[in-house]
Amino acid sequence: MGGYASFAETTEAEFDDLMAVHFKGPFFLTQALLPLIADGGRILNVSSGLARFALPGHAAYAAMKGAVEVLTRYLARELGPRRIAVNAIAPGAIETDFGGGAVRDNKALNDYVASLTAQGRAGLPDDIGAAVAALLRPDNGWMTGQRVEVSGGMLL
Repeated sequence: MGGYASFAETTEAEFDDLMAVHFKGPFFLTQALLPLIADGGRILNVSSGLARFALPGHAAYAAMKGAVEVLTRYLARELGPRRIAVNAIAPGAIETDFGGGAVRDNKALNDYVASLTAQGRAGLPDDIGAAVAALLRPDNGWMTGQRVEVSGGMLL
């Protein structure tokens, strides 16, 4: 879930909902699962391209994703002695149900997103799945504390 409201119009309830899902949830879920994560394991957090560039109406959501990126670096440092690699993936606009399916179902929005990407299209779920698989590979443990954007070159 995301949120679309200007900074001035974001309510405390909307902020709290975004915080619970996008930052508090990953923070405490990871904490609870930490005893079950094997040494040499992987943690992959989810950020957003909106933590790198600013589009009006996304301040609260993007702030949560920025917090996830900071958490990712701290976890990488704290879990490094256990060889647990911790990274964040930051998808661009993807044709999914997110936001009510707006990127997928609204041709004008899809065309706008395509105009902002180097590859000239909105992302597809498989684009993100391939990146997730690469980041979680057992032989990819040396990469840690990184934010990896998978956006087709959006807003370069």
